[in-house]
Amino acid sequence: MTAESGDAFEALAARVERLEALDEIRQLAAKYAVALDMRDLNAVANLFVEDVGVPGKRRGREALRQWYDTEMRHDLLGSAHGPLAHVIDIHDADHASGLVYSRNDLETASAWVIELLAYLDAYERRSGRWYFARRTPLFWYQSDITDPPVGPDKMRWPNTSAHEGTFHDVFPSWAEFWSADPGRLEAPVPAPPPVGEWLQTLRRSEPVPRVSPTGRSADDPRNG
Repeated sequence: MTAESGDAFEALAARVERLEALDEIRQLAAKYAVALDMRDLNAVANLFVEDVGVPGKRRGREALRQWYDTEMRHDLLGSAHGPLAHVIDIHDADHASGLVYSRNDLETASAWVIELLAYLDAYERRSGRWYFARRTPLFWYQSDITDPPVGPDKMRWPNTSAHEGTFHDVFPSWAEFWSADPGRLEAPVPAPPPVGEWLQTLRRSEPVPRVSPTGRSADDPRNG
């Protein structure tokens, strides 16, 4: 094998590995939706790294399973989570980040709730398999299907105080767009970001935000 053919083989192997990583990570989001809706909490927990952080300053898959078991019993009779657009940035052989839109239908005792959020994800490959390292939910709306969430305070879970979500908060471009002066487009369009840095560029390298993992307001009685 010549040096040139060896280099070509290594480049091809790297491209195949990247494609396999993208497909496996997309499957994580799909598996999460199905496992959550079928209430297979073992399957949900096993999609995450073994030392995953859990609300309440806990760690591990057993703690995560317990957290989901508690949360999925808060006035939630049934659900259908629908992953939509999925953007993935591969950073190296074992680390990636992503953003997944999710349009969900949630059945409660008193209302059929529609919901849209985005998961800001971190992924890690361990022992040859990809896992969620972290999922940060950014909620846009929750509302009774008969009452579209037009206007402010789009988070409207039945029998709780309406409040704003965090859907746009982690993207500086949202506030920049609405506060910009008419001359904002006079500067030239910048060069596209490097491969693997699209989300980081879109978010202006801001740190991952601290948000409510359930989208609840501080006075929500479901906080227990």
